[in-house]
Amino acid sequence: MRALLVASITATKSCLTRTATQTVPLGLSCWRHNATAASESGKPQEQVQAGEQKDQVDVTALQNQIKEKDEQIAQLQDLYRRSLAEQENLRQRTKKEIDEKAIFAIQKFSKDLLTTADNLELTLKNSPPEEVRKDNKPLGDLFTGVSLTHAELLKCFKRHGIEKYEPLGEKFDPNLHQALFTGPVPGREPGTVFEVPKTGYVLHGRVLRPADVCVVKG
Repeated sequence: MRALLVASITATKSCLTRTATQTVPLGLSCWRHNATAASESGKPQEQVQAGEQKDQVDVTALQNQIKEKDEQIAQLQDLYRRSLAEQENLRQRTKKEIDEKAIFAIQKFSKDLLTTADNLELTLKNSPPEEVRKDNKPLGDLFTGVSLTHAELLKCFKRHGIEKYEPLGEKFDPNLHQALFTGPVPGREPGTVFEVPKTGYVLHGRVLRPADVCVVKG
């Protein structure tokens, strides 16, 4: 009985000893864990603040880069629009020059034909009166032929943009008229044309030949 009691006491001491040795490391482990966590908890906060500052710097740098790119894009767009405008102006000028060359290519040839028109017109003006032409059939036929030729020539002129103008009674215009004589004319307003020795012609609105005129003196 005594031996059984001693064995029981010995087993109880051994259990308490084993429990004590296990309990101490567990508490120590918890303390070490808490200490480590406490010490490590300060480092991430500093790192987070540094990271946030770095992110802010990165964002500011990116915003500046975007602003610079936007300015460059705006400059390039402005240059592009200017280039398009210059090209359009050049195209219009070139087209206008080509059209004018095509329109006024016959200018020299037209001037040469004006002399023929003047001669036909002068022949008609200096022809005998109608009564004489009626009594003289060959002369009447000649007058009719010259008149038809002159009329057909003027039609041909008009088809190609050549038009005749007689500024009788108009105000003298140095751009359209060439004054041959100035003198007082009773009942006429000074500066007006009272006689047109030679008619003028225009080619598509441009003066081909100014009209020779006599102007009332002021």
